[in-house]
Amino acid sequence: MYIKKICESLNFVKQCRKYNLGLWQCPSFLFLLTGLIIIIAMISTYLVAMKYTQPEIVALIVIAITTILFIINHFIIQSVEKLTEANRMKSEFISIVSHQLRTPLTGIKWTLNLITRKEEKVKNCHTQELKEISENNERMIKLVNDLLDVSKVEQKNISLALEKTDIKELLQKIIEEYIPMAKAKNIKINLETKMNSLPILIDKQGIEIVIRNLMDNAVKYIKKKGEVKISLIKKNKLLRFEIEDNGVGIPKNDHKNIFQKFFRSRNIMKHETIGTGLGLFIAKSIIKKSKGKIWFHSQENKGTTFWFEIPIKNKIK
Repeated sequence: MYIKKICESLNFVKQCRKYNLGLWQCPSFLFLLTGLIIIIAMISTYLVAMKYTQPEIVALIVIAITTILFIINHFIIQSVEKLTEANRMKSEFISIVSHQLRTPLTGIKWTLNLITRKEEKVKNCHTQELKEISENNERMIKLVNDLLDVSKVEQKNISLALEKTDIKELLQKIIEEYIPMAKAKNIKINLETKMNSLPILIDKQGIEIVIRNLMDNAVKYIKKKGEVKISLIKKNKLLRFEIEDNGVGIPKNDHKNIFQKFFRSRNIMKHETIGTGLGLFIAKSIIKKSKGKIWFHSQENKGTTFWFEIPIKNKIK
């Protein structure tokens, strides 16, 4: 039984798959690699030492040092494995809890919709309360969906569901949904594109999440009166989406962290306290999975431009 456990621990391929890690991040593989390097170093030292002094003494010294290194390395690997296991359990916990939360939240949403449709039967004094409940419910649903997406990213379970989609039509539909919010803040949304209808194979749901996250940030972080310029360009075999705003911008010191999970710029926190800092992390993961790239340029108090490019596909390989 003990020998079987040892053999299983040496099966680094199985261990790497279990923790969803690459070889250079996998503790089992690194342990074997470290051991191999130490053995090679020991043999090399012995061969060299034979020419200069008594080989027995050198060998004993090398063996003693190697033993100590193995013990230290073993404890390091154990610690890494515990951390990795804790991280895996955390991701699974987020996934399970998010799934459990989404069902009752969706039920509340539909109930609220039914109540607000019968608005004439609801006393005027309760209309504002119902509106606030509905907004908070939507916020919670978005948070749960973001947590589910993060969980998929961490467990490397993001998959592309390619389908024929008219990208221009999809973009126009999203813009129309944001117009009421923009009008309330006296913000103009302008779409600039010379493209006609362009049906291409994309992960429709994923690209929609990316565009919505970028639209959210553009509209949300313009203080008063402004403009959001959106462009859609076909560049050879690439589709480029660009969104420019004249909002609060991103401080230069925060540029390097902008796509990190849970990160929010300091100046943004002053203007909008509500947010998870997950949107751009998720967006980058989706674009990367789509074999594209995403980046930005920004200046504090001047505005920000985000863009992404994805390859145009017309058929599944």
